[in-house]
Amino acid sequence: MSNSADSPGTGSSPARPRRFRPVRVLTAAVFALAGLIFFTSFNTAKGTNIRTDTSLLKLSDLIQERSRNNGELGESNASLRHDIESLAERDDGSTKAEDDKLDALEKNAGTQKLTGEALTVTLDDAPPGATAKLPGYPEPEPDYLVIHQQDLQAVVNALWQGGARGIKVMDQRLISTSAVRCVGNTLILQGRVYSPPYKITAVGDPEKLRKALTASEAIQTYMVFVNVYGLGWKVEEDGTVTLPGYSGTVDLQYAKPVE
Repeated sequence: MSNSADSPGTGSSPARPRRFRPVRVLTAAVFALAGLIFFTSFNTAKGTNIRTDTSLLKLSDLIQERSRNNGELGESNASLRHDIESLAERDDGSTKAEDDKLDALEKNAGTQKLTGEALTVTLDDAPPGATAKLPGYPEPEPDYLVIHQQDLQAVVNALWQGGARGIKVMDQRLISTSAVRCVGNTLILQGRVYSPPYKITAVGDPEKLRKALTASEAIQTYMVFVNVYGLGWKVEEDGTVTLPGYSGTVDLQYAKPVE
């Protein structure tokens, strides 16, 4: 909309004096306010580019840094635990029966390496620009095209149901206190952050593991999105593999009644 004055009259009659127009005052006020906002923004940025200044650490960068630190601490903790166990085995005063019992408990707890036939399931986001590949389905919303926490949990639960003796998600062994959580499109597992594709490896009878995956109702729902929108799904038999032992803390924390 134009803010110019009325056009002058035509002919020989004298031009009428211009009337006071409130819109002119409002326009001037808007420009003055814009100038004030620009000056405030410049003063806050102190001459830096707010969007690209490398001194402003992004939250994602901080998360990745903490994840790397947690990984390094986990490796250091595993090394120290190995040293402690080696020293304890020299002369701990225990009998062979007690050592065998402890060894069995550690295997069940997932703190020791586990070797056996394995199956790996790989989940991945749909490719960029994915559309519905089958008639009768709506075009995808953003949530349809990414891996969610319940998808990972469905695979892990099905593998346990299929008799898995041990499971590794990405490069970490799961234990009874492990929690598979997703924030946005990233997986957070035991203090470390991962991006898709996600690999879940289970040691057990491959045939029983496959049957358990097929029988899972949650995975059947996931497979609809695989077929319609192109979410990634791959199941492979790995032959004989060795899962790492869990190297993090195993201290349990629980609530106590107030006395």
